[in-house]
Amino acid sequence: MSRARDLGSAFSSSSNLSSDSEVTSAVNAVAVKKGNTASRPASPANGDLYYNTETSSLEVYDAGWWLPNTAAGIPTSPVATNSGSGRAFNNGRASVAFTPATSGGKATSFTVTSTPGSYTNTGSSSPIVVTGLQSSTQYTYAVTATGPLGTSSASSASSAVTATTVPQAPSITSVTGGNAQVSVAFSSNATGGSSITGYTVTSSPGNLTATGSSSPLIVTGLTNGTSYTFTAVATNSNGTSAASSASSSVTPSAGVTVDFLVVAGGGGGGFGRDFSPPGSYGAGGGGAGGLRSTVTATGGGGTLETPLVLTLGTTYTVEVGGGGGGGVDTVIGLNGSNSFVSGTGITTVTSTGGGGGGTVSNDVAGIRNGASGGSGGGGASASSQGTGGAATPSGQGNAGSASQATNENGGGGGGAGSAGTSGGASNGGEGGLALAVAITGSSIYYAGGGGGAAQNGRGGYGGGTATTLNKGGASNGNDSSIVTNASPATANTGGGGGGGYGAYSGGAGGSGVVILRALQAASSTTGSPVATTSGSYYIYKFNNTGSITF
Repeated sequence: MSRARDLGSAFSSSSNLSSDSEVTSAVNAVAVKKGNTASRPASPANGDLYYNTETSSLEVYDAGWWLPNTAAGIPTSPVATNSGSGRAFNNGRASVAFTPATSGGKATSFTVTSTPGSYTNTGSSSPIVVTGLQSSTQYTYAVTATGPLGTSSASSASSAVTATTVPQAPSITSVTGGNAQVSVAFSSNATGGSSITGYTVTSSPGNLTATGSSSPLIVTGLTNGTSYTFTAVATNSNGTSAASSASSSVTPSAGVTVDFLVVAGGGGGGFGRDFSPPGSYGAGGGGAGGLRSTVTATGGGGTLETPLVLTLGTTYTVEVGGGGGGGVDTVIGLNGSNSFVSGTGITTVTSTGGGGGGTVSNDVAGIRNGASGGSGGGGASASSQGTGGAATPSGQGNAGSASQATNENGGGGGGAGSAGTSGGASNGGEGGLALAVAITGSSIYYAGGGGGAAQNGRGGYGGGTATTLNKGGASNGNDSSIVTNASPATANTGGGGGGGYGAYSGGAGGSGVVILRALQAASSTTGSPVATTSGSYYIYKFNNTGSITF
């Protein structure tokens, strides 16, 4: 009412307040409207009050109808979506949508939290993006709302969603030079949660690349004589990984460097003989086949040689020598056959067959002396002493020993690691030591000399059998392990055969072996070599004659 109105007349009998417009306006200005939810004012102003008869709650309008003096309402229906594209490994991202509460106190912000990991992010509205997630990990998400009067309880969890990213960088394991190319081998690491679709390796210098689905990849177009390093990346549907660490340096060339072990066939043991009187006599053991290697040998000797450089695309012959037969009657033990690697552009690597062991004879010096070979053959005995064979050429083995004339026991054949020994009072001479060479990745003994036979006793052991220190063994009259014939050497070891006694033949020498290894695989082989790997090396063991091409 206006000041001009007289209070008395306002309450006079002639005045009706219920129909007075000013009174009605004043009353309506302070009255709280009420009704159901649908009847809320269409254009309320911030601060307006409304009593909701559906919820029996007093509501206040502040960009929406809220319960006054109440914490924010709980959001509902969180839904997470993986956003993997372009994300770095272990920095996954998810977008989490939700529905804010339509009742309760007003919310001014929302926070999304992952399980596991408790990765969080806060925003003013849906959706909210969470980052830093671990690749290939499943997460669920819950949402809370925060307002002036506090934070709500967490919503129910979303369904689990796997975080995906680009892959982890590969790891380069080896680089192998070729003719104007390099083979780059690598191992795949974590996929980032999405299958890897390909790999790319890149050279430095030059930025020349090769792409493929698996290791190794070959980068071509390189310059021979130039040193290169390489990096590798992996790609999946989300993108490409970071680059790997740079490889070791490698220089392509027109040839491939090849280590070798070339062992010739071992010589056969000599023939024993009965004389009446005075009895049976022991013959000499066979000498081991010659041994040549670029890999350091252990066990007493051996000359380290220079590796071969084989021309790519050229076929090289690999010859594996057979073991020599044991001596019979008036025949000395036979020499083993040579083993070699030969071909265009290289100097042939030849290992010489082991010398045969001397055969027992009273009157023919030529057959009671051991023969020369890669390692010398052992001597024989019978009244007159037999001499051991020499190691010819030098550097591949050692000489055989003379027989023991007094006791008429055969001498031991030479081995790659040491010379044979003469017999004792009741034993034949021991064969020379074998050498252990680890060209295949583990140490294996090769080229042991054959043991000499004992008078009136037993035949000698073949070189390389399981005797003390892997020697060609001695024998004696008390040794029941070999009753009659001498023992042959083990195949593909190049050991000498054991000497015979009495009227028994000598043991045959063991066949040789050729082993080649390189930092790249051969393109073809013949002769069925046994192909293995050790570390970064590709290894080819030839037990028979064949060929190889890189």
